[in-house]
Amino acid sequence: MLQRAVAYYRVSTQRQGRSGLGIEAQRERVAQFLEAEGIELIAEFTEVETGKGSDALDRRPRLFQALAMARKERCPVVVAKLDRLSRDVAFISGLMAQRVPFIVAELGADADPFMLHLYAALAEKERTLISERTKAALAARRANGTRLGNPSNPAQAAAKGRQVAVAEADRFAATVMPMIQSLNRYGINSYRGLAAALNERGVRTARGGKWQVSNVRNLIARATPPTKNAVF
Repeated sequence: MLQRAVAYYRVSTQRQGRSGLGIEAQRERVAQFLEAEGIELIAEFTEVETGKGSDALDRRPRLFQALAMARKERCPVVVAKLDRLSRDVAFISGLMAQRVPFIVAELGADADPFMLHLYAALAEKERTLISERTKAALAARRANGTRLGNPSNPAQAAAKGRQVAVAEADRFAATVMPMIQSLNRYGINSYRGLAAALNERGVRTARGGKWQVSNVRNLIARATPPTKNAVF
């Protein structure tokens, strides 16, 4: 059982930093987690900085200090949510290479580095899907508003939109399936159990909602290759 930990909190804007709203919510979530796990908090580090960019760690001195203290004290760094570290998979991988254990309060103490990579990959994919949906919607609107005299433009835009939606769904399924397969290895094999586990870990569906049995069933049916060992 871990006995001590360093906490790290981050907001992206000066406005959020001054208001304290984001920081206080993170602090409360971490405090609840540490109390439940019986872990002593030995230091807190707060940062107001974006998590974007390949040089994000260089621009986040408080995170660097948190890592240094955790390494010295041989204890983990605790964050409220994974995105307080970053939503970028490469950045998360770089942090894992620091050989300082991270605990994400909303995911629980048993979320190992492999699972953290999966969650980061899912968050990154969700951002990509949102961007692609936005671009497809804008393209359809431009096509509907054009005066080129070609009545097929709206139909072509709609067909393109459907193709993008199918591709997005396939990519989303491929991203979530490793997580489902990992849950299978922990003995969670039913659609209902998988939906509950994904919801408990803060994972959202492609539309940003909570998982239901039908969502899990449809995703597994769509995934390629499908999971072989689960008993659904």
